[in-house]
Amino acid sequence: MNSTELDSLSGGAHRIRFADVRHHPRFADARKAYVDRFLEVYSGDPFTVRLLIEAGRFIVYYIVIMLEAAQDPARRETWATVGLLKQYVQAEGLASSRQIDLIISRLCEVGFLELNPAEQDRRVRILKTTEKLHAHDRDWLAAHYAPLTVLFPHHDYGLVMRRDREFHALHRRTALQFRELGQHALRLAPEIMLFFDHAAGVLILAALVQAAMEAADGPHSCVPYTQLGDRFGVSRTHVRKLLESAQHAGLLKLHARGGHQVEILPRMWAGYDLGLAGGFYFHDVVFAASLERFGQPMGTSQPGA
Repeated sequence: MNSTELDSLSGGAHRIRFADVRHHPRFADARKAYVDRFLEVYSGDPFTVRLLIEAGRFIVYYIVIMLEAAQDPARRETWATVGLLKQYVQAEGLASSRQIDLIISRLCEVGFLELNPAEQDRRVRILKTTEKLHAHDRDWLAAHYAPLTVLFPHHDYGLVMRRDREFHALHRRTALQFRELGQHALRLAPEIMLFFDHAAGVLILAALVQAAMEAADGPHSCVPYTQLGDRFGVSRTHVRKLLESAQHAGLLKLHARGGHQVEILPRMWAGYDLGLAGGFYFHDVVFAASLERFGQPMGTSQPGA
């Protein structure tokens, strides 16, 4: 998919082009802003990492919060039922019906989700997200808009950065309408998907990228990974096997005795940046469309945060 095709999926809501993001002169600064804020969301919280950061688990949480925001009590087909959730998640090919049931059960056990009877039909149970999950999601969104504040400060993403609750609900309702664009943006970089398919994988990759960006010898420095398992609540064996898989795929190179130093190879850097650019672009499209529905023209600026 080229940038023109990606732009066409925005449905006319875009105010920037994908190329404006990918080739922005401050893209490296935006990458750093994203990585730093994304890691902050999960810093010191291995429980949430294990619960939400893996492809199947993440997509369940992500789609539930959008379905709930978009449902219309008068239209039964929009109710955020387990059945509707499964239709969306299984279309992504990331989790089976049984896995979805297990993820829902776990999210309910820890207070992130509830299953309540529908007021209109007590035989039907509706998924409901809790404030605990909404607070996490507002922080998650702010991390994904931090790089856009670097790239396009004149657009001002204050409503997200201030974690405005009304706008957050509207944003999530709007995002469901751009699901196809989000799917294509996610698939721009299969290199990232290798990490996304493993527990804590995207955080492990983000931590390696952060360390490499901060290394004195530049982005191709060898950085250690021995503490990543403890940091994100997964075993060191899990981390090692993931990195060995990435090395086999030509994305990383392990150095030093025991392979405890990691070099991020050019293909991984290129894929990571392409994936980030797709995500940044998608989030601006959703923000612009949400802003229109919020009653402000896309070009309207407001005080940021």
